[in-house]
Amino acid sequence: MNKSDMIDQIARSADISKAAAQRALDAAVANIKTALKKGGAVTIVGFGTFYVAERKSRAGRNPQTGETIRIKAARVPKFRPGKALKDAIN
Repeated sequence: MNKSDMIDQIARSADISKAAAQRALDAAVANIKTALKKGGAVTIVGFGTFYVAERKSRAGRNPQTGETIRIKAARVPKFRPGKALKDAIN
């Protein structure tokens, strides 16, 4: 499912226009991004938790030359599914 498909599903499920569904989806994604940028977590009960994890710097290898390179530390977004989501899939 891509973003367009998601907007269509939201519009049908919530009985709203596609434009309103797109605004709602864009607002939700923007708010999740903002919270993660600030280092917080976003928990949607029954769905899961979006959070930021710290990845340490490490040594890597350039696949073309075989040369060892240093990969710098980074903050990465992660998602931990909730129990209800896990149960719905299984």
